[in-house]
Amino acid sequence: MATEASTPTTLFSGAWIVARREIRDQFRDWRVLAPILLLTLFFPLLMNFTASQAVDFVGRYGAPIIGERLIPFLLMVVGFFPISISIVIALESFAGERERQTLEPLLATPLSDGQLYLGKTAASLVPPLAAAYLGITVYLIGLLVKVQWVPSAQLLIQILSLTTIQAMVMVSGAVVISSLTTSVRAANLLASFIIIPVAMLIMGESMIMFWGRYHILWWIVLALMLIAIVLTRMGLRLFNREELLAREFDVLDLRGASRRFWSSFLSGARNPLEWYGGLFSKSLKHIRFPILITSAILLAGFILGYKLADVFRLPAEIFQVNAFDKDWLEILREFGMLTPSGVVKILWANIRALTLATIFGVFTFGVLAEILLMVPLAIIGYFAGSLTQAGLSASQYITALVLPHAILEIPAAILAGAAILQLGMAAISLPKGSSLGEGWTNSLAEWARISIGIVLPLLIAAAFLEVFITPRIAVWLLSGS
Repeated sequence: MATEASTPTTLFSGAWIVARREIRDQFRDWRVLAPILLLTLFFPLLMNFTASQAVDFVGRYGAPIIGERLIPFLLMVVGFFPISISIVIALESFAGERERQTLEPLLATPLSDGQLYLGKTAASLVPPLAAAYLGITVYLIGLLVKVQWVPSAQLLIQILSLTTIQAMVMVSGAVVISSLTTSVRAANLLASFIIIPVAMLIMGESMIMFWGRYHILWWIVLALMLIAIVLTRMGLRLFNREELLAREFDVLDLRGASRRFWSSFLSGARNPLEWYGGLFSKSLKHIRFPILITSAILLAGFILGYKLADVFRLPAEIFQVNAFDKDWLEILREFGMLTPSGVVKILWANIRALTLATIFGVFTFGVLAEILLMVPLAIIGYFAGSLTQAGLSASQYITALVLPHAILEIPAAILAGAAILQLGMAAISLPKGSSLGEGWTNSLAEWARISIGIVLPLLIAAAFLEVFITPRIAVWLLSGS
C-alpha cells in the first residue's frame, strides 16, 4: 500500500501527474498526432488560400466588407477544428481505459478522485489547444504575407478566448459522459448532446461576426465560462472510482426509477392533507434559494424592459386611443374572452410555456427557463416605460391591465422557475452518495410536487381572474381616462 507521503499534497499537483502521463502517451500514438498535425498545418494554409481568393473576388465587385468579415470568421474556424479532436480524446478518457482493461491500475493509485478527474480533463485539453494556437499562428502569418491583414488586439483576444473556452466546455462535458458510460460506443452516441449545441453555437457566432457585432462575443465567452465551471463541478461531484469499477454495463431501470419517483412524490404522506403539509413545510423550504434567484431575475427583467423603452422608443401617437368603455367587454366576448373557453385558452397557454421552460431548463441547468420566464416581465416593463414616456400613468394602466391576475401569475412563475432551476441543477448538487439517476429522479419528483400542488392551482385561479375580473377592472379604472 502506498504511504501517505507518496500521495501528492495538492489537487493540482496530483492532477498534473495524471495529465503528464496521458499527454506523453498521446504524443506516442500516431493516430492522435496525424489529425492534429494535419489540422494544424494543412487546414490553416487552406483557409489562407480561401481568404485571399475571397478578398480578391469581392474586391473586383466593390464589396470589400464581405472579405473583411470573412477573414475573422475563418480565423475562428481555424481555431475550432483542432479543438474538435479534444472531444474524441475526452470521450475515450475513462471509457477507453475500461475497454483496454487499464482502468483498474489507474484507479488503484493513491491519487484522489478529484486529482484523477482533473488530470484526465487536462490531458484531453492541452494537446488540441496547443494545436489550435499553432494553427491560428500559421493562418495569421499567411494572411500577413498574402493580403497584409493583421487583426486588432481585441479581435485576437476574443478568438483565442472563444477557442479556449469552447474547448473547455467540450472537454468537460465529454469527460463527464466518459466517466458515466461503460463503452466508447455509448460515449460516442451520447456525444451528440455536446456536438449539436456547439455546432449551433458556431453558426450563431458566425452570424454575429458577419454582422460585425463583435462585442456580443464577450457575452458568449462569459456564458461559456460559466457552463465550463458548472460541467467541471458536476464531473467532480459525480466521479466515484468505486462506482466506476462496479458498473458492469448501462441499464435503464424504469421500474426502479418509477418507484423512487413516486416515493419522493408522496414523501411518506398518508392522505392529501399530510401531502400538502409536507409540500409547504419541506418542498418550499428546499427551494428557498432558487426562489430568491428567480425573483431577482424576474425583477431584473422588468427593470431591463423599462430601461429599453428609453432606447427603443414608440411613437406617442400609439397611446392616443379612445377611452375604455363597456364596448370593450363586447369586443372581448367576440374573441372568446369573458367565457369559460377563454379560461381554458389562457391556462393552456401558460401550461405550454412552463412545459417548454422545463424542457429547456433540464438541458441548460435552468438557465433558459429563467430567461423564458423573464421575457413576460421584460415586456411589461417595456410597456410601463413606454407609457411613462408618453406622459401617461404607468401605474394606473399596470393596475388595470396586469395586476389583478398578476398577483397570482407572478408567484406561480417564481415557484415554477425555482423548481425548474432546482431540477436543472440536480446534476451538480447531488447529496453525498447519490447517483445521477437517483438525484435527478428525486428532483423531478420535487418539481412535480410543486407544479401540481401549488403552481397549477395558482395558474387556474389566475386564468379565471384574467378572463372575468381583469377586463372589468380595466374598464372601471380606464373608462374616461
